[in-house]
Amino acid sequence: MSRPKPDTTLLDALDLSAIQDVHAQQAIRLLLNLVEEVKQENRLLRDENQRLRDENNRLKGEQGQPRIKANTPTPPSSDYSSEQERHTPRGRGKRTTRDPLPVDREQLLTVEPATLPPDAEFKGYEEVIVQDLVVRTDNVLFRKEKFYSATEGKTYLATLPPGYSGEFGPGIRALAVIFAFACQMTEPKLLAFFQHVGIQISAGEISNLVIKGHAAFHAEKDAVFEAGLRSSPWQHIDDTTTRVNGQNHHCHIVDNPLHTTYLTLRSKDRLSVLDVLRNGQPRVFRYNDGAEAWLEAAGVSERVRQKLTRLPRDQELDEATLCQVLDEQLPGVGVQARKWVRDALAVAAYQAQVEWPVVRLLICDDAPQFTWITDELALCWVHEGRHYKKLQPSMVLHQQLLATFVSDFWAFYDELLAYRQGPTMAQRARLELRFDALFATETGYWALDERIRRTRSKKGCLLMVLEHPELPLHNNPAELGARQRVRKRAISFGPRSAEGTAAWDTFMSLGATARKLGVNFFDYLHDRLCGAQQIPLLATIIEDRTNDLNLGASWAPA
Repeated sequence: MSRPKPDTTLLDALDLSAIQDVHAQQAIRLLLNLVEEVKQENRLLRDENQRLRDENNRLKGEQGQPRIKANTPTPPSSDYSSEQERHTPRGRGKRTTRDPLPVDREQLLTVEPATLPPDAEFKGYEEVIVQDLVVRTDNVLFRKEKFYSATEGKTYLATLPPGYSGEFGPGIRALAVIFAFACQMTEPKLLAFFQHVGIQISAGEISNLVIKGHAAFHAEKDAVFEAGLRSSPWQHIDDTTTRVNGQNHHCHIVDNPLHTTYLTLRSKDRLSVLDVLRNGQPRVFRYNDGAEAWLEAAGVSERVRQKLTRLPRDQELDEATLCQVLDEQLPGVGVQARKWVRDALAVAAYQAQVEWPVVRLLICDDAPQFTWITDELALCWVHEGRHYKKLQPSMVLHQQLLATFVSDFWAFYDELLAYRQGPTMAQRARLELRFDALFATETGYWALDERIRRTRSKKGCLLMVLEHPELPLHNNPAELGARQRVRKRAISFGPRSAEGTAAWDTFMSLGATARKLGVNFFDYLHDRLCGAQQIPLLATIIEDRTNDLNLGASWAPA
């Protein structure tokens, strides 16, 4: 006999403030939180149990639970987006007028005279622009003059125009790159397209067009990255996984309003983040005052720090030399302490060098590898808000408490947005006090109160905008860049070689940067492949716009 389902309407209508007995009130609050913890643990155990069942079935040669998508939209409990909370309705207004369309040819259309009545009077023309595209081959037979000098024993042959090498011209080369990286088409689809329009090309030739012979583009991507780093003292940063020849790597995305740069490396630890900010240059290490302060702040023991004083001071060491010195000076030191030492000396070398631009502030999520690299760190409010969206209270009382706090959370976010438009010292002081009051809230819902406490501990990084009003409050640009790599990864799985990895990084970087700068990516590629150089270097455009945007206004000396 099945047990009847309990009636929970009494709990749904529970109002703790109406209970006069304080002890009873505390006891009920305690029980509600314990129920929440048990239900959360039950959910996690159910999920883990199902995963183990699926794995057991797989090992026995069977299939796990089928993943069948529901007919209805995904329930809100698994949607951690804050778009709805952050959305500000805009009034109805006239749509922005599009740029004038270029006219490639004109065609006069006439009215059949037989259809006109005798009194019809000519009133001019009505102009209509219809967009269309012509896809056709442009195969060129080059007749190259050829001369032979008997006295020199040498043949002289006319050269092909720039961009024409091998069997394919700049149009095909540019389209291959556009389709592969801007349109995220797979190489088999590229092959099908070219063959359908009459181009005789093989799968191997498609691969070569996409990943080989792009040294000039790689060089321009490096120049774009350097100019992008110099354009502001702050940068967004994020990362996502990328499979390279079946092995897990990590694609790092660095950007600001003038550039987006991708760099794929094997790891995503602090040293790898430094490798990214130095554009993959060989690692260098330096023991100086900055390294000493870093190690002390990290809590490295005084015994280890004392031994480090034997290292060469204020000298750059390469990685092999440092490892040798550490083996001699720090024998028997634990793996973690040695890692701290390497990190400290690498950060000190990065901040001391002058050949490459040094980032002074990173905007990121709260992943540990991004910390203690730059002078300052700004955390993403949208990422912080997701932690609250992930709370799944079962009790109606807790759901109401969570909804109220989340509403206050995003109201405070709106106040920070308003501060960016007109910062004042009075507003700064008020918002600091407002933060302290909001994130000192005690709701009685344990999971929510713990989440609030964690947010409060990040105050300095979350309120960095008060000191630097030009900073965005979120890391969406880098996350959107990461999403582009995720889509490319989902379609093409991943590169198979170092050349392929470089092509992925370079053309995704150049494409995203060109879009930010308002440069037509196809025109840019065709211009470079033809050798015309009519479009300025992207790095030059970034440099020209840096002063106009003034992305580091608050860093300028008073």
